[in-house]
Amino acid sequence: MMRLLLPVLLVAAPAVAADRAVDRAVDRALATAPVGTRIGLVVVDENGREIVSVRGDERFVPASNTKIFTTAAAFATLDVAASDGGGGATVRLEGRDVVLSGRGDARLSSAAGCTIDCLADLARAVAAKTRVVGDVIGDDTFFPDERWPLGMSWNNQVGRYGTAISALTIDDNVATLTVAPRGVGETPTITGDGYYRVENAGSTVAGGTKTALTATRVPGSDLLRIAGTIAAGAATEVVTVGIDDPAHRAAWLFAAMLRANGVRVTGTIAVRHRAPTPADDPATRGATPVARPPLAPVLATLAPPPLAEDLRLTNKVSQNLHAELFLRRVGTVGGSGSVADGRAAVIAMLDRAGIERWAYDFADGSGMSNYNRVTPRATVRLLRWTQAQPWGAAWRATLPVGGIDGTLARRFRGTPLDGKLFAKTGSLNAANALSGFLVTAKGRTFTFSALANDMPDDASATDAVDKALLAIAAAN
Repeated sequence: MMRLLLPVLLVAAPAVAADRAVDRAVDRALATAPVGTRIGLVVVDENGREIVSVRGDERFVPASNTKIFTTAAAFATLDVAASDGGGGATVRLEGRDVVLSGRGDARLSSAAGCTIDCLADLARAVAAKTRVVGDVIGDDTFFPDERWPLGMSWNNQVGRYGTAISALTIDDNVATLTVAPRGVGETPTITGDGYYRVENAGSTVAGGTKTALTATRVPGSDLLRIAGTIAAGAATEVVTVGIDDPAHRAAWLFAAMLRANGVRVTGTIAVRHRAPTPADDPATRGATPVARPPLAPVLATLAPPPLAEDLRLTNKVSQNLHAELFLRRVGTVGGSGSVADGRAAVIAMLDRAGIERWAYDFADGSGMSNYNRVTPRATVRLLRWTQAQPWGAAWRATLPVGGIDGTLARRFRGTPLDGKLFAKTGSLNAANALSGFLVTAKGRTFTFSALANDMPDDASATDAVDKALLAIAAAN
């Protein structure tokens, strides 16, 4: 296949395509991206023949397309269809202290209407055994204490997209506050559960003004500053805040539930973390097993639903925390649950898929890291490889569907690809991504990866990519 010599000033490289009409349509579509955008696009047919190739071997920041690799590794490594009882939270009594431990499940809930995987069930188990406890300890030592991925922007830590990762996860590791307007010129009313101290720097403004609230917090601090404006007469706004220490938050909520069940807590809220060591890195660990201290007998444990349900949620809505937990879960198979062990499992999968090592680098499991890199061609190869695996169809069903659900619910709606595109989205600082499968006008199934980087002022390249995909689908 002929490769064209690219003019230096082009926004997107000209496509190499068998059909020159498609080539021209793709070039026109990609040229509508913001000036300076770098776009990579590879599309192959059902036989693996490349229909379009634009910068196929250049490396891009993939944003949440990283979840393609993480969730595929979960399907390849874990028994995702079985009951996930091994990942459920447990409670133990150590003398008078009560220890709440996590094993990496993402779905433990403290919600009042919880019906499954509920913290309240563990609180009732303790209340049935004793009416007085000392310390309430949150234990997340099942994974090393690696709460944020390398390369993640620090400003994301305050919100739900960048909340800390822990083997003991509760309510997606976020806290919520409600902000209600008062009279014009007055500070709004802010209501939370008391976990964070709140500095109320907001203001109620005249009705008809758009509400614009911000939440800021210095990492490691329990002081949350709510600023901005809320319109008089406007509906109550919900502010979602990330948690720095999920094990502490879980223990804090658990202590409240114990008190609600008539258990007197005489001690403090404490945590147990496991600092990363060379034993958590497969490159330095060798054959030395990771040692864990002996534990007291389990008083009660929870059995969450199968992991397949959570994998579907993770890809459909692009849930960062859950993806990071899956990276660590695959790292427990023969490893310690470290990020390094999870990365090793992903690399092993990509080796089996025949993907060259230079074509990718992943620092995390969710795509929040700016250190991640992958080529469009490598992504397409993995996508095609998944469909040759016994779990391939189940994994593909976790992807959002254009115009139908997840992060693609509004995208491609009313177009010829409505209900006919199955792909993972991605959006990060100056990065957009979309990779997956599409059904063409003639009913053929193509595999594609579109990665865009370097948009000025964090503009979006999604319209340009969508136009290119629509043109390719229409011509085939």
